[in-house]
Amino acid sequence: MSKKTKVNAAILIIGNEILSGRTQDTNTSTLATWLNSIGVKVNEVRVIPDVEKTIIDTLNILRKENDYVFTTGGIGPTHDDITAESVSKAFGLKYEIHKEGYKILEAYYKPGEFNEGRQKMIWMPQDAELILNPTSGAPGFSIENVFCLPGVPSILKSMLGGLKNKIVGGEPILSQTISLRTVESEIASTITEIQNKNKDVEIGSYPFFHAGKLGVSIVLRSEDQSKINDCSSEIKDFIKRKKIEIVDR
Repeated sequence: MSKKTKVNAAILIIGNEILSGRTQDTNTSTLATWLNSIGVKVNEVRVIPDVEKTIIDTLNILRKENDYVFTTGGIGPTHDDITAESVSKAFGLKYEIHKEGYKILEAYYKPGEFNEGRQKMIWMPQDAELILNPTSGAPGFSIENVFCLPGVPSILKSMLGGLKNKIVGGEPILSQTISLRTVESEIASTITEIQNKNKDVEIGSYPFFHAGKLGVSIVLRSEDQSKINDCSSEIKDFIKRKKIEIVDR
């Protein structure tokens, strides 16, 4: 892939506990930040329940529309961990014990502890590639452009380093934030004008409430630092003219 190629991904968060609000999703932020740093832009994020048909249907849409799909959750030892079997069905592959994965977990657990429940964690689609887990032994897996990771945030984070050689990104996506003591309506039309002139920079505007006062953070994102700098200069000229205060967040 040439460095100019735009590379994109989707994140699929699987789990009833996220939808019920019992568990807070931090994996989206971890994955998106990491993907941006290696030049992969996240196109969309979906959160779905532990329902086989929903997982299969959603995965089959996302894997055709994106260069990569990352799923999190549903690959543990309990009855509602159905991601691996659903992924097998989405690809029309046999669901079977991964021999290498079996050896890894057999060595990881004390004799007698590698019971039937834990063995469920190494049932995977046929010919899946393992994603090694330096934290708790149980590996994730990938099949074609789909990467299946656990839902536990600390474990997911520890597994990303091992993925770096499997993902081909474009240029890393850089960003700069300018935080202002203002409201969006005061700056909206000018920011729109600046955005229209700077097509290679994505400009986002995000209101915040800090130390009892309202403000807006302007976030500039691009693969090209010089284009961010040009855009930033235009915004700073405008806020100087308008006497808008820049604040530290």
